[in-house]
Amino acid sequence: MTFDTWWSELADDAAACITAACTLEVWAVKPGNVSPGRPFDDLTAGDFVRSAIAIAEPLALAASIGVGRAVLEAASAMQQIAGTNTHLGSILLLAPLAAASSPVSPSSIARVLARLTPDDSTCVFEAIRRIRPGGLGRAARYDVAGEAPESLLDAMREASPRDLVARQYVNEFADVFSSIVPRLQGEARGILGRIVRTHVELLAEFGDSLVQRKCGDKVSDELRRRARRVCAAWDAGGPPPSSLRELDRWLRADGHRRNPGTTADLITAGLFVVLRNRLLGSSR
Repeated sequence: MTFDTWWSELADDAAACITAACTLEVWAVKPGNVSPGRPFDDLTAGDFVRSAIAIAEPLALAASIGVGRAVLEAASAMQQIAGTNTHLGSILLLAPLAAASSPVSPSSIARVLARLTPDDSTCVFEAIRRIRPGGLGRAARYDVAGEAPESLLDAMREASPRDLVARQYVNEFADVFSSIVPRLQGEARGILGRIVRTHVELLAEFGDSLVQRKCGDKVSDELRRRARRVCAAWDAGGPPPSSLRELDRWLRADGHRRNPGTTADLITAGLFVVLRNRLLGSSR
């Protein structure tokens, strides 16, 4: 079996695509995130890979057990394996993507989101309460510490201005399909480099909503400025090793509070679509 054939056959197995997407995301040496040999004080790349294996099976069942139940069971499996939050944002994104018919498309995602039930909302709220992700804060409406609303989409709509994961539920994953998937697809052997570049380009375009919630607008604006400097170096015709390292050092300072975790989650969602739709070896 050739390398490209192996990637193509992976698409038939949703659980394999989930594990591969999560693993590729952490394997790419992206600024500010955990990668092999570049741990945080309490997290290693191995924690992410073990969690990726654990969450794959419940998420792959999302079409039959429901998006919310898949989120809750995957979050519980993650917590049992890692003891901390490695993938909650990715789980929230991967559950509806895994529930969609293959190939995954905006229309198939729209159908999944239209079928969400009050039980989906209850399960998602319970999963978030169990994991207690950093930077969550309090909300005037639909706070996760309170009772879940009947409509999960209403809660996501309320959170969408401050959370890029929630925004995908509202815009039917438009950012994933239009901004991320086209940047990731292409020759399979260059995927890690494309992940890094896509990660930085997303930081330059959107910032990172986790960083913004934890550190405020001033830090978020500085993040976008530094990411744009890296992109400018790329656009000038070469790799930007100095500015990329500077961005990584700045993101890792302050006890990793600037960790762009939401961007990593969006990358994972894009990778799942690329793998599931057999786009890894195709050009834009």
